[in-house]
Amino acid sequence: MSSLIRHITIDSADPYTLATFWAEVLKGTIADNDFPGDEEVLVTTAGGTLLFIRVDEGKTVKNRVHLDLEPQDLTRDEEVDRLLALGATLQGDHRSPDGRGWVTLYDPEGNELCVERGVVDRSAS
Repeated sequence: MSSLIRHITIDSADPYTLATFWAEVLKGTIADNDFPGDEEVLVTTAGGTLLFIRVDEGKTVKNRVHLDLEPQDLTRDEEVDRLLALGATLQGDHRSPDGRGWVTLYDPEGNELCVERGVVDRSAS
């Protein structure tokens, strides 16, 4: 028998604040027993569970693993705008004129994430 992924763990300076950002991004929920100041905060989403844990060390290099998001009910451009409004920052724009490509963003603690073309974009092609 193989193992299953229980959750994806993300190191964080402020687990609750970062979990709140990601819960909004993914339309997820923070566990009822998690509060500001906690060492660990769990976010449950339709696509899986994220666990944010407090670490003392700050991020110093590019992530070796990151999340690629596929918008379900917005275009990629609309989703990028939504995430920027939530507190993400632009790292790089890799969109091509034919509609392919992605946009790389940083979450509020500098972790990379990518937004690819979504369902709406693909159905319009």
